[in-house]
Amino acid sequence: MDDNRLGTAVSPYLRQHADNPVDWREWGQDAFDEARARDLPVMVSIGYATCHWCHVMARESFADPEVAALLRETVVAVKVDREERPDVDASAMAAASAFTDQLGWPLTVFMTPNAHVFYAGTYSPPQPVGQHPSFRQVIGAVTDAWRNRRTEVDANAAAIAGAIRQGAEADAARAGGDVGGSGDAGLPAVAAVHGVVDDLVRAEDPEFGGLGGAPKFPNAPLLEFLRDAAADGADAADPLLDRALAAIRRSELTDADGGVFRYATRRDWSVPHYERMLYDNAGLLAVAGAEQARGIADFLRDTLRRDDGAFVAAQDSESTIDGRRVEGEWYRRPLDERGQLDPPPLDDQVLTGWNGLAIRGLAIAGRRHGDPEMVALARDAADAVIAAHLRDGHVVVRASTPRGVSAAGPTIEDLGLLAEGLLELALVTGDVRYASIARTVTDDGLAGALTVDPVLAAAGTATGEQPQTAVRSGTVALAGAATILAALTGEDHHRAAAVRLVAERARTGVGRPLGRTDALGLALALQHPSREVVVVTDDPSGPVAQGLLAAVQDADRPGTVVATVTSAQAAAWADAGFSLFAGRADAVDVAYVCHDHVCALPARTGAELTAQLGG
Repeated sequence: MDDNRLGTAVSPYLRQHADNPVDWREWGQDAFDEARARDLPVMVSIGYATCHWCHVMARESFADPEVAALLRETVVAVKVDREERPDVDASAMAAASAFTDQLGWPLTVFMTPNAHVFYAGTYSPPQPVGQHPSFRQVIGAVTDAWRNRRTEVDANAAAIAGAIRQGAEADAARAGGDVGGSGDAGLPAVAAVHGVVDDLVRAEDPEFGGLGGAPKFPNAPLLEFLRDAAADGADAADPLLDRALAAIRRSELTDADGGVFRYATRRDWSVPHYERMLYDNAGLLAVAGAEQARGIADFLRDTLRRDDGAFVAAQDSESTIDGRRVEGEWYRRPLDERGQLDPPPLDDQVLTGWNGLAIRGLAIAGRRHGDPEMVALARDAADAVIAAHLRDGHVVVRASTPRGVSAAGPTIEDLGLLAEGLLELALVTGDVRYASIARTVTDDGLAGALTVDPVLAAAGTATGEQPQTAVRSGTVALAGAATILAALTGEDHHRAAAVRLVAERARTGVGRPLGRTDALGLALALQHPSREVVVVTDDPSGPVAQGLLAAVQDADRPGTVVATVTSAQAAAWADAGFSLFAGRADAVDVAYVCHDHVCALPARTGAELTAQLGG
């Protein structure tokens, strides 16, 4: 009798597998207790709701009653949504790297009942393909090793777990332990960070733009680093960024409705992998030009936005057309034909961190391009996430869907990305409420308020956040939020905490930039004195205010914080403990340029402000 327990899951990915004949369990201690009682290994299958090859493996293997019967006899089967539980995914990926360098999803790892991995792989076909064994062969080999070579299995699992534990301890030691520690906090020199740009130029595809060959990813954190480096004086960064953005904009990677696909399978940016992730599009907003950013914002508004203003995680690569499930066909149709077909389904999870990234991108793009609708979208998303995922200013929920709230706890990604997004929104709207919440969230992150998954904690295999190429790091975002708070409050402990969080990642990134370019960009900001710009106006549409706002529109040099407030808002910021705004309510239609809170005389025209910013 089938015993699939995913029918009440919150995760859309898990619910996709609720009708499999496999006896799936959710991640948790109960599954490992069952494995111990039955003396079986645990098979943990990790994917996400819009993953094409996850869909393929589900149809080929997990929907097969014979495969399900084999799994029922040989393993305790656990399904994990990598979006819901990135900590579990990071630990499994670290272990899987011992077996393959072709990491991705679906990811299948086999664990002992004490949650130590002894074998791992990615997609397995139903029949052998070349040297690639079938899924049944994988299960057979794992079962044979479990039954007949248990001593070897246990030794390998212990060695892999030990390596993960040592790596996590080394990462913590290099970062100075907790944020209050006193580890080596030396940032790389500015010249060394600029040198990374030269390395990236040498890695550029001279014919089609972007880095390397196929596949081609948009890699928003790298592109944002190029923007920061260009603003910091690295001459080669700006043309490299422009060429990459132009390639993305002109290619099949950008859909007709403005949304950007996850990656292109060919070197010339053609033949996309058609799923569309919130994080790719949100990250690109922070660097895209006006037309490109407007298209992305339209996609977020029209496709990923819920009625309450929050954004869901992704749109699938597959849709059902003429009764067949096909990848990419809906996207290849002209826009006027799409309306007659069922669109690809959505991954309807609202993730705190990814929404924070979208809030940040919309706020930055809205200010840079003078687009109030982008700012309004950011505000609506912030209000929705604050209402549903926070309690008294503290993040208590990572993921929710219309079916409820996930039991998975918030991660550093949720705290860091949300705090940074709320601060950017506060700066552009002048609403101190967002900054006050961001301060609480940031301080929670700096105090180490997050809990470790109990299964990973008991196994000693919690890795912490790993370097990523597609998503801005939560750790770096937390450091970015702390840097902004230091500029707004004048409190040195936030800036010191930011340095400790980002220094080791940035130093490593000089030699191995991929996955660490976000840290390199923040390192540039932290190597300069803070520059604070406050524009006070009660009539943003007036000619004086327009001149001041135009002057700060491109004031994006690393280390610069720009706030636009009314006189009443300035008073509210000062009352909330943000000392940068003390005394700023006394005059309107003026701008203040400060360096580490030492301010020049107020600028009263755009020309005066431009001159001060250029100094």
